[in-house]
Amino acid sequence: MHPNESQRGKEVMQAIRDALMRHWDPIGVADVPEAADEYDSYIGPVYRILTGTRSADELIECLYRIETEAMELNAGSREHLREVAGMLLTIDVRI
Repeated sequence: MHPNESQRGKEVMQAIRDALMRHWDPIGVADVPEAADEYDSYIGPVYRILTGTRSADELIECLYRIETEAMELNAGSREHLREVAGMLLTIDVRI
């Protein structure tokens, strides 16, 4: 991988990380600096959708499953998840 590609990959991952923290944040830790990596394990699945189908519905389902199955939370609103998906879809994931 070319060094610029490596840097670009880091930028894309950071953009997804920031969007998950600022716009999704189902456990409410956006204002806790020590929790900056809280959602890092979910970057990969989101990235795969963003580089694959780019489907808002698939992003919504992915985030919904994370909230309800992985985090065992009462899911938030799907309308909120639609807003999050819309935000994620604005990220340029080209490397």
